[in-house]
Parts: sequence; C-alpha cells; structure tokens
Amino acid sequence: MTSHPLHPMFNPRGVAVFGASERPGAVGTMVLANLVAAGYAGTIIPVNPKHDRVQGLPCVPNLTGVAEPVDLAVVATPASSVPDILRQCGVARVRAVVILSAGFGEGGEADRTEGKRLMRESLELAQQFGLRLMGPNCLGLMRPPLKLNATFSHNQALPGRLALVSQSGALVTAVLDWAEGRGLGFSAIASTGDAADLDFGDLLDYLALDPQTQGILLYIEGIKNARRFLSGLRAAARMKPVIVLKSARHAAGSRAAATHTGALIGGDDVFDAALSRAGVVRVETISQWFAAAQILARNLSLRGDQLLILTNGGGPGVMATDRAADLDVPLASLAPATIAALDAQLPATWSRSNPMDIIGDATAERYEVALREALADPGVDMIVVMLTPQAMTDPTACARAVITVVQAQPAPAKPVLACWMGETLVAEARALFDQAGIPQFRSPEAAIEALSYLLAYRRNQQALLQTPAPTPTIEPGDIDGARLILATCRKAGRRVLTTRESKAILNAFRIPTTPTILARTADEVMLAAETLGFPLALKISAPALSHKTDVGGVRLNVRSVQTARQQAQDMLDTVRAKHPDAEIEGITVEKMAEVGHPRELLLGVSRDPVFGPVIAFGLGGIAVEVLRDRALALPPLNGLLIERMISQTRAARMLGEFRGTPPVDRAALTAVLLRLSELVCELPEIAAIDINPLLAGEHGVVAVDARIELTEHPPRSDAYAHLAIYPYPGQVERSLTLDDGERIRVRPIRPEDAALEQAFVRGLSEEARYFRFMRMLDELTPQMLVRFTQIDYDREMALIALSPTADGGEVEVGVTRYSLSPDGESAEFALVVADAWQGRGVGSHLLQLLMDYARQRGVRRLFGEVLTRNTAMRALVARLGFVEQLHESQEDIVMVSRTL
Repeated sequence: MTSHPLHPMFNPRGVAVFGASERPGAVGTMVLANLVAAGYAGTIIPVNPKHDRVQGLPCVPNLTGVAEPVDLAVVATPASSVPDILRQCGVARVRAVVILSAGFGEGGEADRTEGKRLMRESLELAQQFGLRLMGPNCLGLMRPPLKLNATFSHNQALPGRLALVSQSGALVTAVLDWAEGRGLGFSAIASTGDAADLDFGDLLDYLALDPQTQGILLYIEGIKNARRFLSGLRAAARMKPVIVLKSARHAAGSRAAATHTGALIGGDDVFDAALSRAGVVRVETISQWFAAAQILARNLSLRGDQLLILTNGGGPGVMATDRAADLDVPLASLAPATIAALDAQLPATWSRSNPMDIIGDATAERYEVALREALADPGVDMIVVMLTPQAMTDPTACARAVITVVQAQPAPAKPVLACWMGETLVAEARALFDQAGIPQFRSPEAAIEALSYLLAYRRNQQALLQTPAPTPTIEPGDIDGARLILATCRKAGRRVLTTRESKAILNAFRIPTTPTILARTADEVMLAAETLGFPLALKISAPALSHKTDVGGVRLNVRSVQTARQQAQDMLDTVRAKHPDAEIEGITVEKMAEVGHPRELLLGVSRDPVFGPVIAFGLGGIAVEVLRDRALALPPLNGLLIERMISQTRAARMLGEFRGTPPVDRAALTAVLLRLSELVCELPEIAAIDINPLLAGEHGVVAVDARIELTEHPPRSDAYAHLAIYPYPGQVERSLTLDDGERIRVRPIRPEDAALEQAFVRGLSEEARYFRFMRMLDELTPQMLVRFTQIDYDREMALIALSPTADGGEVEVGVTRYSLSPDGESAEFALVVADAWQGRGVGSHLLQLLMDYARQRGVRRLFGEVLTRNTAMRALVARLGFVEQLHESQEDIVMVSRTL
C-alpha cells in the first residue's frame, strides 16, 4: 500500500521555519539555529516578511514562488497567524506542520474562546489541504539520523535506535540531557503538545514501521482517545518493544462509591490493565525506562522464567535474590548433573545452589566454567552474572571470559545480563560488554528489574495476540431480551436495576443465579419460602440501598416458615427505621446456593472515563474493600486472558485443594467470566455490575447477589464503540458458493494465520506477487507477516478466503484488506487471489464483502493503486463500480476509487 502519511514529517526534503529570527531568546531564533547546527542536509527556508536574510540564510516573506520542495513547516509565530500560514502551506503542497505556538486556549476565558476558534479553523484547513499537524504548544520534532532538529531545545540528540514520544516538552529536554551524558541516541523524538491533530496513536503507527527505530519510549500524562491510543499502541507493540512511563500514578480515578467494584478501581489500575493487554511494558523512572529499552530492543529469546544468579560475592547475590522475590522472578534449581560437573571444577567452598557463589577470588577461568555449565543446565532460562572487584579478581579478564561463553551459545541463545559493580576498576569491562551487545547494569537490583521487564514483555505479548470474539455462545434472542429489560428500566426513569432484574440479565447470558421471588410483605415471604424450600436467604429490595448488609438487610440460612416471617418483618422494621425515605419494594426470597465447599468471590464491572468498561475479579464478601484483592482486565476476554486475571489475585490460591477442601470447578468459573465479558460487550448501556458474592465450589458457581447500574445517557448506536479494544468480528464469517459450485469459507484474518498467509504468498506466481506488492518479493518478511496477520479490527480489516483440503485442513486462496486513512472516512484497499483460483469469482466475492463491511464501519470511500498492465484487476474493480484516474506522478499506475 502507499507510503505512510507521516513519512514527509519525519523524512522531509526541505523545512520552512515561520517566524525565523535573530532576536536573542526567540523561539524562531532557536529553531533555525538548531536546524543549522545539527547539520540537516535538506533545504532550510526561513520565512519572515521583516527580513531578507536570517542567520546567514536567504529569508522569504512567504512560500509563494519557492522552487525547492518543502515537506515540513515549523511555526514559531503567534497563534493568530497560524490559519494564514496553514493556508500558505496547503497551497505550496507542504505535507506536515509542527506548531510550536501557544495561545490556543491555555489562558483566561476570553483567550480560551478565541484560541479554540483558531484551533477549529486550523484543523479545518489541515483537513482541506491534507496537512498533518503536530502540536500546538509543543517542543517540536527531532530526527537525529537525518541531523534534523526542529525544536527550540538546547540539546542536540545523538543518533540511535530508540524513538521518544512525549506529551511533555520539558521532560524531553531533561531526558536528552540525561541521555547525552550516557551516550544514548535516538531515531526520532516527538513532542505532542496539545495533540490537536496528531496524537500517540498516529505517531506510534508510523514508528511501528520506521526502519530506523528498534524500540519506542512513551511519556504519558493523559489519554484523550482510548480506542485510538490503544489501536496505535497495539500496532506498534506487535512490531517492536514499547516502554511506557506515565506520571500521576496515584491520582484518583473515576470512583463509583455505590458499588464495591467502583470503590476498588482507580484510573491508574485501569491504565495498567490496558498496557498489559497492549503488549507493552510500564516503568516508573527514567533510568528504568532506558534499562527496559536496552534489554527489550535486543530481541532476546526467552524460553522460560527460571533465573540463575552467578556471583563472586555472597552479599550482592542475596541482594539480587531479594529483588527477584520482590518481582516474582523465580529462581532456577540446579540439576544434579550441573552440581556434579561444577564440584569437579570449582573450589569445595562454592555455594552448590542458586545464587551460584563461586567465591571472591574467582578467576576468569572460573567464571568461564561456571557460566558454561549453567547455560547447559536445562532448568536455567536466563542468567545474571555479577562481579565485585575484589583483590584477587581481574574484572576485565572475567568480562572477556563471559563474552566468549555467551557468544559461543547455539541459537536460540539464553539471555545473559552482566552486573559489574563499582566504577573505575570495572569501566573497561563495561565497555567490552557494550561492544559485545551484552546488557550490563551497575547494581543487582537494576539487572533483576531488567529481566522482570523481559518477563512482563513476554506475558503481555501473549495477551496482545489474543483476539476474542464478543459473543461466541449467546443466542441473539437472549441478548434482545436483556436489552428489553434495560430499556424498560430506563423508561421507568431508573438507572439501578432491581435484584430480580439484575439476575434476569445474568441469566440471559448463562450466568447461574439463585432462584428469587419478590415478596412485598412478611406474609408473602412465608408463601415464597414454602415455594422455594429451605434453607433460604432474605434480602431487602431497595434500589437506593446498595450495600444490604450494612443496613441490616440480609438474613441467611433461614430454615422454617415461622422464622422466615419473623425475620422478614424485623428486617422491614429495621431498614425503615434507619432509612425512612428509601423506597422499599419488599424482600427477595432466595434459595441458598449449594455449590459444595463455597469460596466467596467478587465479579464486577466498572466504567473508566478513558478506557470504558473494565472487568474485576477477586475475593468477595462483606470485607471486599478491606481485602482489596482484585485483578482487572479490559473486555473482550477469552480463556487465556481470564486465567491470567485469576492468577494475579490472592483468591487464586483458594481455588485449589487445601486442607481437605476440594478444588473449585475452574471450568465453570472461567465460563462465568467469559459470559460476563460477553455481557459487557453486547450491552453498552451498562455502567457498573456487582456480583458479590459469587459462590464457587466443586459443584459449580452461582451468583448469589447482583446489582446492575445503567449509564447516565443511552449509548451510541455503533456496535462496540464503548470498548477500548475492538473485538474479533466473528459475525463477518460466512460460507460462499462460487460460480463453478466450489464452496469456500471467508472470515477475518487472525494472528494464528501467519503460516497460512506465508504459504499463500509463497504459492503466488511471480507476476501475481508483483501485481500485489509492486516490487519483486519472494515471501513476506517477519515484519510484514506480523503486520498482515495481527491487525487492529477497529481501523483495518483483512478477509481471507479458505478452501478445505483432503486432510481436513484449509488452504488460503485469496485475501483482501483495507486500512483506514487518517481522515477516518476513506480507506486504501488491496486484493490478491491465488493463480489457480482466478476467474472463478473469489475476488468479486471478497471485495464485495469488504465493501459491505467498510460501509457498516462508516467508511465512505475505498481507493487503491493498480498497475496499468494488471488488466484483470482493472476489469474486476470496474464491474464493482470503481472509477479510474491516472496517478499524479507514476505513469504505470492508475488510482481506482469508489464511494460507498
């Protein structure tokens, strides 16, 4: 497909500086000086009507008549001048603009009104001319490999392989100063400022494909558009490591005090859940930021999580062990064969355990032997090699020995990190490790933390690959019934459902509940008791009273009719006395749940103001806020994500067998969490759910109590708009009959289709591959394969056609895809069909289905590029209503488009 829209911004042929000046301290002065000092080789054009020359360069009053190509404009003029400058840039075919100016709504009320008007006008002009805007109120942009510094920072960044994207310009300057002293370089630096147009999602989307970038560092203060942010973040994380540093970790998030779940969840908790689902790693300090980047950008292979600590000092070994315990990094147990081999080669006083202490007088030869045997141990997955420069130790020679062993490993190599403690005596050794590409750290804690990032990255990458569908099992009629209950509640002017209504919603989604009868009086409670049988639970039914136990509104294990009547009347009298203004519907009479040996759990849903619905799991009961045991996850969920969420809680330890208590029916618990995820996906009008307690035992699970709260306003009509992560669109799957009677299956592509996709491309003829990719290509690169199969269903779609094989499998015979443009209304498409299947209707069916889906998703126009000599494709798209026009710069390509 065509080049990325941000390519001209990060790789400009020429840069215009509006407001270029020689006035000391002026922003325009600093920007122009930085461009010149950095050594940018492209055209630099100062723009200022007051000068003929600025800082020794010819200066123009505007861009009219400028012959040199200018792709990037940097604006350092007052906000009031920006719309006119954007109009100039549009006419001059500038592609990208960095607005350093403030004044777009940061001041008083009058300034805010005028600033917002200027911003609206600027965005309209950008849309009209196809400009992309960075800022306003930002530090600017750096591209060190091009020697491009379009900022007013006092620092010149070194070239490197890490990209930095930050909401704070001040933090960028501090990081640059910190990195320069450590010799760390960057592939790109972008300060988003107020992000009126370009935000994290757009920049991540570009950097994911940038060949100059190996890893991405993000500094985040807040998120405006969760779906767009996560979409870009997930796209980038599929291609390369992304490490996030976020401020305001302890700021209070949105809290719904009426629910247990809401009281347990803060905004930062949800942010953590979102990041783990996006396949990225989060850190808390700048030094951790770069430590994580150093290890993750090396693409180290990790087969397991068992750590070995090799040291010549007992104290540092204990420090490393303590930090590993803090971070839940498990220590490997040495195999008997490894211990025997080392006994024959090491002093008798070596530790014979992990940490592997090879004694303070360890020589280079001893390090070599110990490391070689440790790497050969099948129970060891990764190693931290440590050294303290003691009297008998040669740090440099020991480093060379370690490097020799590490580099001799067969592929895939086990990760080995070095920690040479000290400063002057180990400086040469650290330089050797850097040259050899072995991550090295100055303290045991830093080395262990780096490995914990590697483990977190692997876990989160597994979560990233999950593409759960929203409703694999629920019947449409049940979903419609649930929606009718919610609509009836809202029509009655209520946002809180009764217990019976809440349980009816859960039942519609196959979540087991206790049978319930609503009784208005104590006498009706007796009748309900005889109907249900004993033992019973009695609970007050009053929508405004959320925590029934706190108001004396719960009676359990009621075992007779007389007791039921007495307890019911006492409950009514007690609650009415405490809350005379509360509307009391009556008493719900429920059969006590029988699940075996029950554990009280909490399932909940809360609505985060940024990321939307979030699901919580943990210990339940009346002390839930005190216990504060919960794990969070963003829907939609599947079995793997649910298992991971459960394992993060203390409740997980209670689910297995202990002290003669049988284990919980884990499959039933997983099924309930899956149903809850489906409920959240299909019912966007739900703001909060409390299922507390959910009783879980060896005979199953049952929701004993439930409370559901609706959103303040009805939801938008488009499906899944309330979710931060768009689910797998399983509803698109279908079987088709081709013109010759052959049956094929069409469905959206999934990450596990990588082998199918690679085999499909390999099987294409040379001409078919050239027609699709417009260049010679034998097979998809690993990066292309990830990009093509691990897609974000919110902004792109790929439909594959599959034909059954004799062995019961399937083979890919065609694929079509689209990718949404930055305007959100048009999308570029591509289509290719296996040679043996061309002319049989596969392409027509695929493209028609793609157009139908794009139309449903709000895409208004599909466009694509077709080689002029690809007559079959041109005829196909013409039959489907596409129109042709010549490419503006390439004679052998035609542009085809269709309004949907």
